Amino acid sequence: MTLKERRKLILVPRETPLSVIHLENMLRLARAGAVILPANPGFYYRPTRIAELVDFIVARVLDQLDIPHALVPRWGREPESR
Repeated sequence: MTLKERRKLILVPRETPLSVIHLENMLRLARAGAVILPANPGFYYRPTRIAELVDFIVARVLDQLDIPHALVPRWGREPESR
């Protein structure tokens, strides 16, 4: 329904390993306009707590939805004080 109404659909797969069925279905969704955003945290921010790993993924989803946040700095920008 979301894709039919041309609203943004963000799929955040977390299970691994991905089977051929998973990959084929994600490819179909991507071709239909969905965003595939795997729950792979970035370690280049040097997180020190589990919450920072979660914040990284949440920040990427919020970026896709154009929702401002101060969870993690955007690439190339200075970090804001938390």
